[in-house]
Amino acid sequence: MQRNILDGLRVLDFTWVLAGPFATRILADFGAEVIKVQSKKTARGAEANNTGYFNTWNRNKRSITLDMSYPEAKQIALRLATISDVVIENFSPRVMSNWGMNYEKLKEKRSNLIMVSISAMGHTGPWKNYGAFGQTIQALSGLTYLTSFSQNSPMGLGYAYSDAIVGLYAALAVLAALECRDRTGHGQHIDISEYEAACTLLGPALMNESAKLKEMFPQGNRAEHIPAAPYGCYKCRGIDRWCVIAVFTDGEWQGLCRIMGNPAWTRDDRFSTLSQRQEHARELDELLGQWTAGHTPEEVVDFLQGAGISAGVVQNAQDLANDPHLRAREFFISLEHPVLGMTISDSSPIRFKRVTTAGWKASPSLGKDNEYVYTELLGFTEAELSSFVREGIIG
Repeated sequence: MQRNILDGLRVLDFTWVLAGPFATRILADFGAEVIKVQSKKTARGAEANNTGYFNTWNRNKRSITLDMSYPEAKQIALRLATISDVVIENFSPRVMSNWGMNYEKLKEKRSNLIMVSISAMGHTGPWKNYGAFGQTIQALSGLTYLTSFSQNSPMGLGYAYSDAIVGLYAALAVLAALECRDRTGHGQHIDISEYEAACTLLGPALMNESAKLKEMFPQGNRAEHIPAAPYGCYKCRGIDRWCVIAVFTDGEWQGLCRIMGNPAWTRDDRFSTLSQRQEHARELDELLGQWTAGHTPEEVVDFLQGAGISAGVVQNAQDLANDPHLRAREFFISLEHPVLGMTISDSSPIRFKRVTTAGWKASPSLGKDNEYVYTELLGFTEAELSSFVREGIIG
């Protein structure tokens, strides 16, 4: 049987919502046995097993139920930690400590254990106990401001982008800690602040501010460091249909003018050179948008790419599902879910030779792997397991 990259790695997963589950999904995709700890009390909303959201972030994982409000459950969790390579959680710092499962306690049980703690602000500092979601982090980090269209309308990103970023950081940190353990035999406690993870994306803005070169303002779709005009996102024919265009040279500008039929405004002195077009970018965008609005984004892109001008369709979910390149690379895979039926999932953009998605599974139902984990891994008898279930400890 083909071995996967992380076969033999066991991860005890206390994560929830997006940031943590994305990190453990990456590990599970490549063969790690990820045991997700849930309970009937908390398996709702984003953690409700039979929803599309949960299915997206928790494929290839196992699910057990364990109510951590019981002292007996804490002891069971400690036993699970001793047979795991990695424990990962994305609570505020006080939660694992309150359960008696902080790193120092876990290290007593298994000295080479790797623990990953993802939190909003990290485990030190005056804000350490603050909780936050992705959009909160984006606002604090400056991402919301800098990705807006003006100072007066801080719309920012419409998606919890920082959650995905910190999930990637966490997965990479686990791999680094595993490599270190292979060399030294030592475990690690990895403290990841999502706030700081988001701030790492603002290098140029932070450098400008620290050097007092200039104040950074929201640019919308513009970028001052890119020598192109027009350069932006333009409304096209249809409901919420858009395209992006970037014109770098005078030759490309002349090609665009010809495609548009050389309207009179293209001969205006304001648009005669690249520097002039950049200086009058707002007026240029408005005039160009009047032309793109009369065509579908696919038509605009075909016209422009045929003339060697950079352009692309702003794709929606339907476009992506039918994208010929993604289909050719088998980016989308079908996974059978016990309740949702056949679901479509994105595969990983990371490909390894001779490693396939053939064994992938949809997200688990609540407590699906209780018997396997408690009897096979921990050695409970059927009577012991039944007793814990009756008492609500495993539930």
